[in-house]
Amino acid sequence: MMDRRTFLGTLTGGLLAAPLAAEGQQANKVWRVGFLEAGSSSANRHFLDAFRQGLRELGYTEGQQIVIEDRWADGRSEQFPGLVAQLVGLRPDVIVVSSTPGARAVNVGTRTIPAIFVAIGDPVGAGLVASLGHPGGNMTGLSMAFTPEFLGKWVELLKNKC
Repeated sequence: MMDRRTFLGTLTGGLLAAPLAAEGQQANKVWRVGFLEAGSSSANRHFLDAFRQGLRELGYTEGQQIVIEDRWADGRSEQFPGLVAQLVGLRPDVIVVSSTPGARAVNVGTRTIPAIFVAIGDPVGAGLVASLGHPGGNMTGLSMAFTPEFLGKWVELLKNKC
């Protein structure tokens, strides 16, 4: 049975692989990934570790095909704009973010760099995507919302699994 960290790492790695694969293989290209976390590195390092593990399972070798630039808000959401600016300045190929305030900061900080949010609340209500079916813009990801719109999708998924 897969634990939550492995699941999130693999899921995020899969989401990350899609835009990279869509670009086509570029010889010797090292993909730069921005990783933005709301908590502190000491308390939440396991999320980054799971992400790295998921990428390894997909065949990425850190330092050879991929570089991860991580930034931590240490529980202070007012730090997000500055952290996003740092990441955008590094010109990553994609940004992975795991909180609604962080995703909002990414949404304001760049409209061109693809961004993947993981396990946030309602992305439509937060103004991150236009709709679930057609997100538009540069943001996509996984939501853990339990709004009526999402509950139907959860039931649909359960029905397909049973």
